[in-house]
Amino acid sequence: MNQRRATAVGFLGTLAILCGILYLVGIEDLLRELSHADTSLVVLVGAVTLGWLVAWALGLRTVLAVLGVRLSVIRSFLVLNGAMFSNNITPFGQAGGEPVAALLISKVAKTKYERGLAAIASVDTINFLPSITLALIGATYFATEITFGQRLRVAIGLVVGLAVVVPALIYFGWRNRDIVEQRLGSVLIPFIHRLTKALPGISPADESGITSRIEGFFHAIERIATNPRGIALTLTASTFGWIFQMIALWIAFWAIGASVPFSVMLFVVPMGALASITPLPGGTGGIETVLVTILASLPGVAIGLETALAAVVIFRGAVYWIPILIGGCVVSWVGVDAFGTATS
Repeated sequence: MNQRRATAVGFLGTLAILCGILYLVGIEDLLRELSHADTSLVVLVGAVTLGWLVAWALGLRTVLAVLGVRLSVIRSFLVLNGAMFSNNITPFGQAGGEPVAALLISKVAKTKYERGLAAIASVDTINFLPSITLALIGATYFATEITFGQRLRVAIGLVVGLAVVVPALIYFGWRNRDIVEQRLGSVLIPFIHRLTKALPGISPADESGITSRIEGFFHAIERIATNPRGIALTLTASTFGWIFQMIALWIAFWAIGASVPFSVMLFVVPMGALASITPLPGGTGGIETVLVTILASLPGVAIGLETALAAVVIFRGAVYWIPILIGGCVVSWVGVDAFGTATS
């Protein structure tokens, strides 16, 4: 019930933010821009979006292979979309959808839940790293071409800070993984024990069983982290996925007749993705706000708010709704135990 309430509040927040954007930009101006869109190029945005999903599915497939779980490319693609579906309908983006995504992986791949959780957590972490690198490349390029305003300096400062802090946290957590495992166990074991006791029809969780699952999760993480080839392949797939997203937004501008340098996409798309950590379903509302604000603030790039929003609507319409549609079907399919039979 609490999860449903949080999701409902998140969607209401998303609706309020999107209405606010439309009020500031003007719905008539937005519709005018969209009416000029080239339909064939809009379809191409969708096709490129599928390229992004295939690339990240290959990354997920690689990580699962490191853990000894073999999935076909098609199954990996469907599982990834199922994971994206759960991310897009729960607050806090990946953080909110990972438990559901892990359950989906464990059911489709017939593996332990903690192994599926380790796989999706590792993929999400690896997917984050190329975005920061690409954003720094884009920011560095622009620093040689234009003078940044206050907003953009703050955004670049955030990217630089993340480029330092995130790898440092990963390194620190890896070096102290035994301590992290113990601390996590001391928090999770009492919580899960109380939760299962409070839920009707569920036997209280066994402490040794919980400990075993936590150990299994960290063992799976260790297998992934100590496989350089697997990490390199996943990073490559992730980078191609980000590039496909950037191409999709670039084509969205092209579709409405606006000319924007591709280098802008290197910076803007990762910055928008950072907004997925907001307590909104899939970051929707926050992502659009960040994208439009940065695009309209770029000196030397002559686009208005209505043009920026029109391109973002086309872009987000693809990257948000395509995984929703495919992933929703996958989640429903798995729910009736038909997936395994149909794809075997």
